[in-house]
Amino acid sequence: MATKRADRSEDLTEDGAEAHVRGVCFKTGPPERTGVELEWLVQDRSDPRELIPVERLDAALAPVEAPGALPRGSRLTREPGGQVELSSPPAPTLAGCVKAMAEDLATLREAVERAGLVLVGHGMDPHREPPRVLDHPRYRAMERFFDREGPWGRTMMRRTASLQVNLDSGDDSEGVAGYRRRWALAHRIGPVMVAAFANSPFRDGRPTGWVSTRQANWALMDPGRTRQPHHDGLDEDPRAAWARYALDARVLCIRQECEDSESGSDLGSNVGTVRASFEDWSAPPGLTFRQWVRGAPGVRRPTVADLDYHLSTLFPPVRPRGWLELRMTDAQDGEQWIVPTVLAATLLDDPVAAETAYAATEPLSTDGDPLPSDLVWRRAARVGLADPELAKAARACFAAAESALARPGASPALRRAVSDFAERYPERGRCPAHDQLDALSRA
Repeated sequence: MATKRADRSEDLTEDGAEAHVRGVCFKTGPPERTGVELEWLVQDRSDPRELIPVERLDAALAPVEAPGALPRGSRLTREPGGQVELSSPPAPTLAGCVKAMAEDLATLREAVERAGLVLVGHGMDPHREPPRVLDHPRYRAMERFFDREGPWGRTMMRRTASLQVNLDSGDDSEGVAGYRRRWALAHRIGPVMVAAFANSPFRDGRPTGWVSTRQANWALMDPGRTRQPHHDGLDEDPRAAWARYALDARVLCIRQECEDSESGSDLGSNVGTVRASFEDWSAPPGLTFRQWVRGAPGVRRPTVADLDYHLSTLFPPVRPRGWLELRMTDAQDGEQWIVPTVLAATLLDDPVAAETAYAATEPLSTDGDPLPSDLVWRRAARVGLADPELAKAARACFAAAESALARPGASPALRRAVSDFAERYPERGRCPAHDQLDALSRA
């Protein structure tokens, strides 16, 4: 690899930047580990419309933000609108990942409930437009960047919540365990995940006409950082496609110092807290990273550290970070987060289930590109499993996961969770959003 992480303070060349992206974003090896990140809206127990003062949230979270407070070592972070995120450490087994997250989540829930608050698993806050409560220069620059094109960036930052499943990239083989096939499959099951787990049909207390308003909102934002990369033909290496995508994405912010961020562990959280307090990290409008590395008037030369930080500001549905971060799923209420975690991990990691899911999602891909089209993602967010193609693919994917989980050594509890969800939702063409809509109609 031309650019090494030891040279993080050195200026980059364009070739060095591309080599660095290829090297750090797709680390290959046998797929073995699973991680999950759960974002939660935080609401008052008595009045979900009440805005939570940051001081009240600080007091509620203080007992679980201390080192060692979470028994299984998950990492607790905060989002700009007061959402909280719990990121598990990578686990060697799916069952181990679920068990560890369940224990840490129980501890977090207990802490917030003592303060009269509750964790709510909806993809978008159905009632409130919270202010931005984090005053970090990253988020100030992010808000300015997205404000140039509309309100969708602020909405994403302040009132959305998602569930992210983290899985190893895969090995160098051409089979189902290979990184090329796993990259394609992660995208192909993506619209199925959006549709099956859609859980954000409201905004400002009214139906939006979308079952996943969160995903619809993402689609309206900067497409060069929120939509999937384009592949130049079915055989293009994902590393090349991703490197091109990363370098052609506009620069969201430029840090005013070069110290490392305190990032999470492998298969863990998103970017951590940066040791800096400079006022303005805004980047020149329209500047792509490729233009920056070629030389931009009035802007210092980028370093490897700048490139690593730029990668943390890209938000496609599948983000390679040395592992694959599947980011397309709405937050789920209660213990329902277990099902998308188990489904995604099983479909990618079990060889038979992977083959079945790949075939079942074939109609969702497009000629000349192994990944689903933007139109398929849009259909998934708007109508969910009312779309016949998506419904058929979802039923096949759930059945494949159930079969895999019936094999010796798999967890019966995880299989029951998947089976119960499948019977309640995909087999009936429904998703969790329909429960919310039904409740409104009965009110």
